[in-house]
Amino acid sequence: MRNSGRRKARAIVRNMKRAIVFGCAGQLGVELVREFRSRGYEVAAWERAQVDITDAAAVEAAIARFNPDVVLNAAAYNQVDVAESEPAAAFQINALAVRNIALACRQSGARLVHYSTDYVFDGAAGRPYVETDPPHPLGAYAVSKLAGEFYARAYLDDVLIVRTSGVFGPGGLQTARGNFIELMLRLAREGKTIRVVEDHVGSPTYAPALAGRTADLVERGVTGIIHVGGGTAISWFDFARMIFAEAGLEPDLRPTTEREYRTPARRPKYSALSNARMESLGIAPMPPLEAAVRSYLQLRSRMLAS
Repeated sequence: MRNSGRRKARAIVRNMKRAIVFGCAGQLGVELVREFRSRGYEVAAWERAQVDITDAAAVEAAIARFNPDVVLNAAAYNQVDVAESEPAAAFQINALAVRNIALACRQSGARLVHYSTDYVFDGAAGRPYVETDPPHPLGAYAVSKLAGEFYARAYLDDVLIVRTSGVFGPGGLQTARGNFIELMLRLAREGKTIRVVEDHVGSPTYAPALAGRTADLVERGVTGIIHVGGGTAISWFDFARMIFAEAGLEPDLRPTTEREYRTPARRPKYSALSNARMESLGIAPMPPLEAAVRSYLQLRSRMLAS
């Protein structure tokens, strides 16, 4: 009976689906690892120190060795302004490394889920973007992300490209660059006047919800480009105001504009994403943004208290 139990356990392990998460330490990566493990996947969670995705041979060997059913690429160079002075570095990670992963997935037969950005659009439409809208990137970061999409689609027929916007999640507490909520809370603690642009609109996206919708899409076998934004088109000034309201804070918050707050990189003025295609596939809508911010703040409090 004991040997029979061991054989049954080994059979269960062999029958588990396997997933690789590149960029596992980022805000989205930590949630993908958690979500797919909760759904019964055996997950290999890799940072660059473990597998350098810019090294084609290392990527091919790692994917072949683990033999996954699905590979989720949440790794990215996302320093939008810095990319203007080092475009080659952005392209290496956001485009050429995606090519490495796509080629390795084609070799192994694994499905690829790759994350892209609302910044592939120029923001001129003035309404939430749908998947069929033509891209028009405005800077080095955006160009590199669009190139990553092209590489993924060039080598794979069944790739899933998820475009998202302004991701924030509890993992931001443990990353060097944090996220917009952490920036606002830090500025509030400093007691200084906070100026946030009111003429740029996005759809901030809650990482745990994005991970959950990703798993739903994978389990339904969805392919192609799909938008999974936060579901609410909002200016960054109004988002900051929402954050402070949910946190019970009243800092000196004032609106500014692109003209007054110049940055090295051009950004789309209206880059909110429409989730209509996702919802038409039977995937649950994203949670209301206020509820997502409230959940974030609650998780944040628990993490800081532990």
